[in-house]
Amino acid sequence: MNHTVIAYLIYLPVALAMTIWVARTLHKNGRVFLVQAFRGNEEMADSVNHLLVVGFYLINLGFIAFALRYGDKPDDPQAMIEFLSTKLGVVLLVLGGMHFFNLFNFDKMRKKGLRRMALS
Repeated sequence: MNHTVIAYLIYLPVALAMTIWVARTLHKNGRVFLVQAFRGNEEMADSVNHLLVVGFYLINLGFIAFALRYGDKPDDPQAMIEFLSTKLGVVLLVLGGMHFFNLFNFDKMRKKGLRRMALS
């Protein structure tokens, strides 16, 4: 087996595991913001939360698959480690960006819900 195939066999499960972990964290902890944003309507909050997680998975898994092709292919162990470091580092940056994007939106929704409650 060549170094590129080995790198892919490491990259894919690690990138998928990181994506699943971040998605589950967002789903679990984002619910509180959404329930407040939807003024206690838990069914609506859970529905929106689920849709956000689906979108998160689609974007991140698509990126992981798309990024598989790019980069100089490793031909020795050192190049393989650098290749993996670069690929996983980019995945982490994308996951972090998506995480903060979701947090920003959760907070916006929560503030909007609080304003509605104050006006009621």
